[in-house]
Amino acid sequence: MLQLFDYTFFTYAFIGVILIGISSAVIGTYIITRRLVAISGGVTHACFGGLGLGYFLGMNPVVMAGAFAIASSLGVEWASSRFRLREDSAIAVIWAVGMAIGVLFVFLSPGYVPELNSFLFGNILTISRADLLTFAIFTVVLCGFFVWKYRQIVACAFDRDFARVIGLPTRFITYTMTILVAICIVLTIRLVGIMLLMSMFSLPIMTAELFTRRFGGIMLLAAVISVVCALGGLVTGCFIDVPCSAFIVIINAAVFLLAKLSATFFKR
Repeated sequence: MLQLFDYTFFTYAFIGVILIGISSAVIGTYIITRRLVAISGGVTHACFGGLGLGYFLGMNPVVMAGAFAIASSLGVEWASSRFRLREDSAIAVIWAVGMAIGVLFVFLSPGYVPELNSFLFGNILTISRADLLTFAIFTVVLCGFFVWKYRQIVACAFDRDFARVIGLPTRFITYTMTILVAICIVLTIRLVGIMLLMSMFSLPIMTAELFTRRFGGIMLLAAVISVVCALGGLVTGCFIDVPCSAFIVIINAAVFLLAKLSATFFKR
């Protein structure tokens, strides 16, 4: 196994899955507590519109996907709070419109789009030094924000109306977390792709919830589970020459199933 570290691409991938494993566990704990898994799915698919537009305009597709993700996530939050629009309705709209825009501009883009499969299905082995730097900066910013506003984030995640009543800056917390969720989605696309992204935000947290009910405990345990499963998927995929992203999801699902069966068995 140590021979794999002779390859630069594996070393970058190894560091990358650790960083994204931590950040996705932190973000996943927040979105599951706030029951925002659906909006994360909508934003994930809305990113495809940014990817298609980026290719069509000859711009960096990741930057355009980030712009689409932030705009769509903030749009859902704004519409639901300002116009009392149901979040699931707004999510359905951005989900469909984002995918439609993406398909349209990919079709209109001249030539073949070589990196499209990487964004759809993920390719962790293509992570570059620049990607690692971006992941590292985002992880530091995310963890720093949680340390700074931890109690307020927890209050807003569990009961935003009560947090507003007691005078907490719910709008600042909500919109900041919405932007961080959108950025994390865009960065994690390079790990497992649009199609498999939601598993990174849900399965480790669902597994951690079987052992603890405290927000901080869930977040820390989910980070450990996410990193271990991601590294396991990376190493296994490299050894048997299959897509690493698929194995990351499969191992996460297997760990959750085993944990669920164990918890059910020991409760008897």
